[in-house]
Amino acid sequence: MKKTPLGRTGMEVSELCLGTMTYGTQTSEAEAHVQIDTALAAGINFIDTAEMYPVNPIRPETIGRSEEILGTWHAKTGRRGDYILATKHSGEGMQAVRDGAPISSQTIAATVEASLKRLQCDYIDLYQFHWPNRGSYMFRKNWSYDPSGQNREETLDNMRDCLEALQAQVDKGNIRAFGLSNESAWGTAQWLRLAEEGRGPRVASIQNEYSLLCRMYDTDLAELSVNEDVGLLAFSPLGTGLLTGKYQEGAVPEGSRKSIVPELGGRHAPRVYGAVAAYLEIAARHGLDPVHMALAWCRTRVFMCSAIFGATTQAQLEHALKSVELDLSAEVLEEIDQAHRAHPMPY
Repeated sequence: MKKTPLGRTGMEVSELCLGTMTYGTQTSEAEAHVQIDTALAAGINFIDTAEMYPVNPIRPETIGRSEEILGTWHAKTGRRGDYILATKHSGEGMQAVRDGAPISSQTIAATVEASLKRLQCDYIDLYQFHWPNRGSYMFRKNWSYDPSGQNREETLDNMRDCLEALQAQVDKGNIRAFGLSNESAWGTAQWLRLAEEGRGPRVASIQNEYSLLCRMYDTDLAELSVNEDVGLLAFSPLGTGLLTGKYQEGAVPEGSRKSIVPELGGRHAPRVYGAVAAYLEIAARHGLDPVHMALAWCRTRVFMCSAIFGATTQAQLEHALKSVELDLSAEVLEEIDQAHRAHPMPY
């Protein structure tokens, strides 16, 4: 499996990243351990989790369970050093974690230590802020998000405060690199500028939603990624399963995410199924599997570092892994561009 640089960290990560947000709810501990073994055997060297996982739904009693499952795998196998581990610090508004306290120097050290304890290891390769304290355009908030209420100096003061706390964690050996999630071009530029001033670690990556159905990253953030070596870690590259086609014609498979979260985090929208149909038609016309096409397309993007996919079942994992064998033709890429123009921002 091909690998790409993780920012300017010197680390390289596989073009696919194993996501773990179902570990502990839809995916049992035993099944998760088999998935990890399978992913590493297939050439994946990158696994992403978060302190708030599992989700769908988010519940106080399951907070940290996904990290714990990775931790029991580490304890059982002793293979922590065989892959690059990413996790995340939840922030303001996540009431199930620290009562929604914002990310700050007051939360970072204890949160890192708690993750390390659950993970049963002594370092985290990539430590990410799950979303900005000031709010985010992600998760369908782009339709109404208003940045005019931000206080620029307070935002920058918080960034300085956080970077200094992160540097202390780097110096301690607890984390190796710093990443963002659900961030904007302006926010990322400020984190980069402050790092250049010597405030703390440089941003290595941005984990934002990205797929054939969600292409907000294609403009300002794409340019920033390319020029600043801050690659995209794309989450939901299959559109929470929509791009598989399994939800077409009103279908809701038993045990699927839609059977648990009917609105799919705001993705269940009037225009989305027509957009999905357009991509399914392209795949069918060229004899391609739609899952493989969607993941292979992510690899063509110049700003892509790694695409994070999750698998509820072992069969789904094995199927997704085969996507690395596919290279899309210029004709398919042109038809995908045409479909995007016809179905922009379907949710």
